[in-house]
Amino acid sequence: MVKNETKFWREIKKSTPEISWTRVENSSALGTPDLLGYNVNSHFFTLELKVTSGNKIRFSPHQIAFHVRHPLNTFIMVKHLASRDVKLYEGKVIEQLVACGLKLDACRLGLAACCSYLQWLEA
Repeated sequence: MVKNETKFWREIKKSTPEISWTRVENSSALGTPDLLGYNVNSHFFTLELKVTSGNKIRFSPHQIAFHVRHPLNTFIMVKHLASRDVKLYEGKVIEQLVACGLKLDACRLGLAACCSYLQWLEA
């Protein structure tokens, strides 16, 4: 059975053929985001994927520490299962995201808007 996060990853990959993605799956650098992206403007960024059924989003202490240490060019994309809403947050707001959950205002709403934003990021 395919995990919800894997389904979400496939949805993002299909929606962003212009972004070169590297899926990061390692157990040696705990907290490293799920994806490394390289967009049409030759800009690198990381993306943490989260899928939730409620308002709260679960992060490991290592994930929180990564985003605190690397506040720029890091993003968190969250999909709410019931509503199918997709929200994009900058990594620098991870502590607020932990505290407020999906009630925190996102920098982009909807899969298309989130993907377009990442596609055109510049340094």
